[in-house]
Amino acid sequence: MEHLLLLHGALGAKDQFEPLVEQLKNDFIIHPLNFSAHGGEAIPGSALSIEMYAKDVLHYMSTHNIEQANIFGYSMGGYVGMYMAKYFAGKLVKLITLASKFHWDEVIAAREIKMLDAAAIELKVPAFAQQLAIRHAPNDWKLLLQKTAEMMKNLGSNNILKPEDYTTIAAPSLIMLGDRDKMVTLDETVTIYKKLPHVQMAVLPNTPHPLEQVNIDLLSYMIKQFLRQ
Repeated sequence: MEHLLLLHGALGAKDQFEPLVEQLKNDFIIHPLNFSAHGGEAIPGSALSIEMYAKDVLHYMSTHNIEQANIFGYSMGGYVGMYMAKYFAGKLVKLITLASKFHWDEVIAAREIKMLDAAAIELKVPAFAQQLAIRHAPNDWKLLLQKTAEMMKNLGSNNILKPEDYTTIAAPSLIMLGDRDKMVTLDETVTIYKKLPHVQMAVLPNTPHPLEQVNIDLLSYMIKQFLRQ
């Protein structure tokens, strides 16, 4: 069976993929992994970045003797997957993304950073604050929020994947977006769809941004169909 890496989004962790793993484990060798500072992984002293997360993937592949793999990336994980497809093409077989924001500028970064206010999260959505504390223990989830905000600010001032970069990505790709996603626009997704040479696109019905609200049966079906082609 082929290897399939599952890459989570910002503030996420590999435990979020458990329902998807159950759907896919009989078809692929599944590898959900945590990025640096997520899911209890050590918080580095340096800034978090897409480049760092790509190194996490390469390190995981090396330590597990994986020469090539398919990648499914949710949200930020999809951006990391696309970065891998651009700069480490030999490591990828196929790439699938869901709900990934490809366009970053200073205005977008500022808007996203506003949602990373730890005090506001504790006050308005205490259940989410508790979830973050549990998901990233023993790390301080508030420090993770701070470092994620810094990463987004850096992306806003220097989006590391420019529009022209996508035209040289050779890996067959499937980019997906939920029709009710309020964080990623259809326009930016279509823009990247038009740039990639070997790409398919899907819009999932009645699907908002959070992974927990995605229809896992539908998502697993889309993944299987694309990877079996």
